Amino acid sequence: MENTYRVMVPTDFTEQAEAAVSHAAMVAKSFNGEVLLLHVISSDKAQEAAEEKLKQIATDSTNMYNVPVNYEIRKGSIFDQIPEVATEKDVMLIVMGTHGVKGIQRLTGSYALKVIGHSKVPFIVVQTKKSSGEIKDIVLPIKFSQETKSKLSITASIAKHFGAVVHIFTSNETDEFIRTKVTRELTFAKHYFDERGVKYEVEVAPENGNFIPQLIDYANDIDADMLAIVNSTGDGGFLPDLFKGSGEVDVISNKYGLPVIVMNPSQIFVPEHFG
Repeated sequence: MENTYRVMVPTDFTEQAEAAVSHAAMVAKSFNGEVLLLHVISSDKAQEAAEEKLKQIATDSTNMYNVPVNYEIRKGSIFDQIPEVATEKDVMLIVMGTHGVKGIQRLTGSYALKVIGHSKVPFIVVQTKKSSGEIKDIVLPIKFSQETKSKLSITASIAKHFGAVVHIFTSNETDEFIRTKVTRELTFAKHYFDERGVKYEVEVAPENGNFIPQLIDYANDIDADMLAIVNSTGDGGFLPDLFKGSGEVDVISNKYGLPVIVMNPSQIFVPEHFG
């Protein structure tokens, strides 16, 4: 199984988890990889019923998406098991549904966000909207954070792999100092994408303030396949500002049901051995 691009889906058998499988299958198939379903049980007596469900889902999904789908059952806390299994199975990406009520839990708790923030692999968080089978348009917000090379490289690798356009959405700043910082970060991003042959477009928020609602509305208006948010905790990035208050609800659980990829600067989406 060496060099297999493995996408993991923590599942609680909900509609959201079903949607997550469709997105995971789309990514895995593009790498000739596989999907790994993870279900966490609290007691041994749940093992048999869970295995029966997982076996059926794996069989149906393999046939539906034409990609290998396997499964794992673990006992304990899903917040502990997700990173543990991801490391053990060399998982490259985790796709998880929001609002699951049987173990995944709503992604509004600080611990759930901590799991994403400390993950060694990127997370794609989805709601009930299934994958269209492709990624053509990615929205990348740039505010007044430091958009380092390590952050932009993840979005660039996704865009190049899927042949997608990156739609850079920047904040509308009236303060001259902040506006200068935004311009500097935008210039850096444009040069970075230019050097790598990544197609991009730039859109400035129509209004000053209320950046998150404008970001989400813009992504919906252009029928984006994904919002790309980088978890840059500790280096002044976008996500810490975003996650103050109800930001995580508004973006990850956005009202349009758009998938959101949450990444850390040290992560990769396309490893070197996949080209």
